[in-house]
Amino acid sequence: MSIHKSLFIGGSLTQERSVFTRRERLERLAKEGQWEEGDSPFGIPKVRTKFKVLTRRQLKAQAAAAQTEGEGSEAAAEEAEGES
Repeated sequence: MSIHKSLFIGGSLTQERSVFTRRERLERLAKEGQWEEGDSPFGIPKVRTKFKVLTRRQLKAQAAAAQTEGEGSEAAAEEAEGES
């Protein structure tokens, strides 16, 4: 028996989230120096979330742009070596 498509939650973690878990907030605050080990985990300040989830199409476009950019810089380096 299969599961109904409205009940399937397989891709739910790939969507943009608006809140951090307490652990993620503490890790981020510790990285910024606003929280140290031993401080109370209660009453911690809010942490702004900026998750940007890219779609497959956007990832492919980024990879293609990086590849063409890399090829362009390699060609310029080869031309510079040839002129020397």
